[in-house]
Amino acid sequence: MIGNNMDKFGYSISKGRQINYEANDRKIAEYIYENEPSFRLCIECGGCSATCTTGNLTKFSLRELFVLIKRGENDQIWQNLKKCMLCGKCTLVCPRGVNTRNIVVLARQAFQKSNDYAI
Repeated sequence: MIGNNMDKFGYSISKGRQINYEANDRKIAEYIYENEPSFRLCIECGGCSATCTTGNLTKFSLRELFVLIKRGENDQIWQNLKKCMLCGKCTLVCPRGVNTRNIVVLARQAFQKSNDYAI
């Protein structure tokens, strides 16, 4: 009886979201790691997202993009990757010296080489 009344109070049980790293395609991340070693230094602090011009005007987060790349969730990456203007402000503010601009360029190259994604 209690389970039937839960929707009346605005509560619902959310479906759990577990990340299956083995099922995700990590080829994009591996390509970036090979060509830009500074990507391993990223601690996802969000400094790049705070200064991002595109992020201030649209729903774009470089921090979120990097997390998705590391997870191998390529469908979401491809949709957001097109928004970056490659201005380089993110590279200037990174406290770890990560070449964020080059990571975006490499990610675009990796997607263009992939047969699964149209340019």
